[in-house]
Amino acid sequence: MVAHIINIGDEILIGQIINTNGTFLSKSLNSIGFNVSKIISISDKKEEIIDCIDRSRKDSDLIIITGGLGPTNDDVTKHTLTSYFEDKLVWNYEIKKHIEDLFKKFVSTPIIQMNREQALLPSKAKIYKNIYGTASGMWFSEKDVDVISLPGVPYEMKSLMENSIIPDLKVKFNRPYIYNKTLLTYGLGESAIADRIADWENKLPKNLKFAYLPSLGRVRLRLSSTGGNMVLVKDEVEKQLDDLKKLINDIYVGEENDGSIEFHIAKILTNNFKTLSIAESCTGGLISSIMTSIPGASKFFKGGVVAYSNEIKSSILKISNKMIKKEGVVSSKIAELMALNIKKIYKSDFSIATTGNAGPTIGDLKSKLGHVYVAIASPKGVFVEFYKMGNHRERVIKKTTNKALEMLFKHLKSVKDYNFE
Repeated sequence: MVAHIINIGDEILIGQIINTNGTFLSKSLNSIGFNVSKIISISDKKEEIIDCIDRSRKDSDLIIITGGLGPTNDDVTKHTLTSYFEDKLVWNYEIKKHIEDLFKKFVSTPIIQMNREQALLPSKAKIYKNIYGTASGMWFSEKDVDVISLPGVPYEMKSLMENSIIPDLKVKFNRPYIYNKTLLTYGLGESAIADRIADWENKLPKNLKFAYLPSLGRVRLRLSSTGGNMVLVKDEVEKQLDDLKKLINDIYVGEENDGSIEFHIAKILTNNFKTLSIAESCTGGLISSIMTSIPGASKFFKGGVVAYSNEIKSSILKISNKMIKKEGVVSSKIAELMALNIKKIYKSDFSIATTGNAGPTIGDLKSKLGHVYVAIASPKGVFVEFYKMGNHRERVIKKTTNKALEMLFKHLKSVKDYNFE
């Protein structure tokens, strides 16, 4: 079954917002057996919407549209679809009451006629109540295609999709079974991994699809298969992944559904009642931000310092100006002292420290652009690694962050008596 996704909104086209709806819908549809062959972004214009539907219905079974369902004049999706399917708008009194109730309970400004008119809905479409908003979902069905229109607000769209649309799609469409798994790896580039697993990849059955999904310091490896027999499809993917894991054991973190590397770090620290502190210079607090975004971070994260200036390294982290001048702020010794001192100050079991030159200019630093030191301090001591991270500021910061997490993860995994479950 082939599906197209159409996201409506000038704000997407001018880069004002990121199209997260397309990503969510594609993943949701793929998980129930649809092959999403196109994700299209178009403007809020009647002619654009009609042209896009005409082209999509020629080679798709399902079209899902998001956006353009608001109450103002620039939201034209509902009226365009009503006209396109030769329908008319009629009052849906259940939806009208729902909208009025939403205003009474949650909106401080009075309801106006424009809001009530969102309950004017096409008579031929199946209507889905939006419990979080006033824009209803609509499903138009004809012999050659099904068109579903959903609100553009992400949390409203997701709720309708998960609770109403997905269950109805499963009933209506006879879909193949699609199974895919993604493995997370750290510390080795895409080409190096490809070279290592070339024999395994070349021997894959033709019905299996393998893909590399690289990012800075991380590569995800996805294996997919499609078929009518769920058990056979799943078993074949799992068998091949077992062989793959043996080839990448030293860089393998876990499966994507199991969580990111920071999730695994948090799990290990929490399970073993250990704590973490972080001193960051060139990464500017990004590592701390990532770790504290994990639910339950207070169980293992003691705190962090963004010691961007030499003054903070001296006054807060207690590294003497004499030492900084002697060693250079971007050096193995300064990274080591940052890690040891933050660990001592916060009385944590482990600590991370980063110092480097992210650029874009060298300034008064003695080190070259992209040179970075990362230190990990543990109950058994401290170790420091030196890296050349390139000449692009964003690349240096993100790669340093990922490398620091990779170093800590590998060290935690090496502790024999820790609980990793």
